[in-house]
Amino acid sequence: MSGALSVARCPTQLANQFDGVCPLEENDLSTLAQALGIIHVTAMTRAITTRQETTALTLALFMVQFIAASVAVAGDLVFTPRDIAGWETRQFKGPVEYRLVQQDGREALHAVCTGKGASARYLKREIDLRETPILEWSWRIQGTFSDRDERTKAGDDYPVRVYAVVDGGLLGWRTLAVNYVWASARPAGSAWPNAYASQAKMLALQSGSARAGEWITERRDLASDFQRLHGASPAVIHGLAIMTDCDDVGQPMEGWYGEIRVRPR
Repeated sequence: MSGALSVARCPTQLANQFDGVCPLEENDLSTLAQALGIIHVTAMTRAITTRQETTALTLALFMVQFIAASVAVAGDLVFTPRDIAGWETRQFKGPVEYRLVQQDGREALHAVCTGKGASARYLKREIDLRETPILEWSWRIQGTFSDRDERTKAGDDYPVRVYAVVDGGLLGWRTLAVNYVWASARPAGSAWPNAYASQAKMLALQSGSARAGEWITERRDLASDFQRLHGASPAVIHGLAIMTDCDDVGQPMEGWYGEIRVRPR
């Protein structure tokens, strides 16, 4: 075709079906886009050969599937365990080892805390809650801490946690955080101020070791949680983080983190 697109501009899966030659012409993209949902195959293929009819039909079906898949994830921010492993380290006490592993047939970020560790992986990024207020992730634990009250400094450790931050800038006291935690003692659904910094609110989504060894997927509305826990309605957050710590309790702990998504409602 004289007006065919180069392979570089053609979807790879489509070019592969036609011996590396893209069957699209420059004006076919707009034609197909207009035709989605009301494709008149007869009108599109009336003047072409049988082989071209097959090509056009295959192309139309591919484009419908390709565009539908794109729409399904439009607006999502996706952070794989590999991405999270590359986030900035923020160390509060001793180091925690974070490394990529295969766990239960999936890629995960494995956190190993040996007794005095408290460090996080932190992403400094502005995320608009008006567009993407939903936070989704999966996590897994080996077990929980024993005989500790997470509301006290002596018990302020968690096998896994995921948190979102609104940065107060130079006015540090205006920094707000929502910490989603897997609690050892506090019941699921309970919330309390962090023992070290009251502007950080803790929210237990899971509690105890009954589901240890199981991957759990969580879904939270960040905008709603900031309003409920802080009485604030921030337009954006300025960071996301994951953290496993064991420095206050002094017991070793392990946790696993899967993919994190921020998405529209």
